[in-house]
Amino acid sequence: MRIHLHLSLLRALTAAAAIFCLLMAGCSSAPEESKKEKKAGAAQAAIPDIFKVKFSTTKGDFVVEVHKEWAPIGAERFYQLVKDKYYDNSGFFRVVPDFAVQFGLAADPKLTAKWNTKIQDDPVNRTNAVGMVTFATAGANTRTTQIFINLRSNQALDDQGFAPFGKVVEGMDVVTKVSSAHGQMPEENLITKQGNAYLKRFPRLDYVKTATLL
Repeated sequence: MRIHLHLSLLRALTAAAAIFCLLMAGCSSAPEESKKEKKAGAAQAAIPDIFKVKFSTTKGDFVVEVHKEWAPIGAERFYQLVKDKYYDNSGFFRVVPDFAVQFGLAADPKLTAKWNTKIQDDPVNRTNAVGMVTFATAGANTRTTQIFINLRSNQALDDQGFAPFGKVVEGMDVVTKVSSAHGQMPEENLITKQGNAYLKRFPRLDYVKTATLL
């Protein structure tokens, strides 16, 4: 279903929109989302205005610098995910050369389920330039955990609501070396349900070992 949707969007929009228009499961009622938004607003005030996260991967290390002012809701969600060790041992399950590297489905499906709550969109205050880090989305107000790193200038994504919240400030050469051997073959729904038990089918996949706040 995801692939068919992407092909349709490819004809209607652009390849960029097709690849990152993801189908996420789980919807909350309007009252629940309102409560979560209030909690998110309180948490945003507690996180640093600027913070860094070191990713140790099977290809080496890279560092992401996050600016809360660029996308406060996205920055807060990313901060909480890192604190919860959400990205540890997760696979780079979608890698499109000269476009983007995507990850953000947890090694443990229980952890994926825990964070499967949507957050509101941020205004796009920065362009999707090389090295910028952005949440993937299935449409308006559907961001959860999946993020991607731009491998080129993807300004076409700006008008589609993809709001960068950080940038790679060290180790971009490591990001570009992440294996694209399996392309977009891993199925999101199976990663969601089975985690790394499913990803073992893809022996050339690269992984995040740890994501640590600096």
